[in-house]
Amino acid sequence: MTFELLGMVGTRDASETHGDHHGTIDADYLTRFARAHEAAGFDRVLIGYGATGPDGFAVAAHVLNATTRLKVLIAHRPGFVAPTLVARKLATLDRLTGGGRVAIHHITGGDEADQKRDGDFADHDRRYARTAEFMSLLRRVWSADRPFDHSGEFYRVEGAFSTVKPATPEGIPLYFGGASPAAVEVGTEHADVYMLWGEPRRQIAERIAALREAAAAHGRTLRFSLSIRPIIADTEDAAWERAERIRALTAERAGDAHPYRMSTSVGSARLQRQAAESERHDERLWYGITALTGPGGNSTALVGTAEQVADALDGYRRVGIDTILIRGFDPLEDVVDWGRRLVPLLRANAAALV
Repeated sequence: MTFELLGMVGTRDASETHGDHHGTIDADYLTRFARAHEAAGFDRVLIGYGATGPDGFAVAAHVLNATTRLKVLIAHRPGFVAPTLVARKLATLDRLTGGGRVAIHHITGGDEADQKRDGDFADHDRRYARTAEFMSLLRRVWSADRPFDHSGEFYRVEGAFSTVKPATPEGIPLYFGGASPAAVEVGTEHADVYMLWGEPRRQIAERIAALREAAAAHGRTLRFSLSIRPIIADTEDAAWERAERIRALTAERAGDAHPYRMSTSVGSARLQRQAAESERHDERLWYGITALTGPGGNSTALVGTAEQVADALDGYRRVGIDTILIRGFDPLEDVVDWGRRLVPLLRANAAALV
């Protein structure tokens, strides 16, 4: 089974427990962060998207230039940039960096306030319909050997063509996330990798089975990614003590503010329900931060020793996960630590499953 390990980089030292000490962009920090992922043995890093944050394509170019092997996954919200232009931007970056190091993650958007900051007032299901057309046009631009016309619900082009194509036969992978029925229809028809947040293994197995069935109806197969937040220490007790310190720091920083309250994300709502049921699931899946921060990005954690967390992640791989995205509460420090203690175990377990 193919195994891909993803991290996530940012342009400043910030997390639920870290303050912003260097302004919006600290280029030196981003360089150190990217190189730490490469040194630790990660395959790829996600570059997030927010309506008030730095441009992901520019950040990706910096990361690719600062490293020699590390790949990038650029989060992108369809609807603000024409798909013909995005296709050329991605193919150009792919060509300039040797080929095979660029991928795009489609986040259709469940945070209504953040959507509106960029001028998007489309409702939830309409945004997913737009994403489907966007992804379809990306593939068409990359594969077309002559100019073409397209007239759809959201995009109309005449004589569209790109002289720059992806650099490798495998092309540029399309990642996707979403849990609603509208999202499932889009992702199973168009995505290469379907990204899931960290939930109990049984629920992940059920979701994968349902997504595989939906993809089969389109004559397709998918890969699946799990996003999770490891909290490791020398002993299990020490790991849970660290988790409690992270909870306290997060509560201190968050106060009563929940910046993602205007969410229509089905996946976020499910995580909140699971957090309300219990803050611990399976052996070590922890929802302590999920309950504090409200609907938003991936916030569930695996708590234990490096060996215990690796075994837990191995359990997810046995139900169909082949890509794992991990990011820390102490972002740079965790990556360095994982490179010493966690990544070698994940690689060894992956080799054993081949």
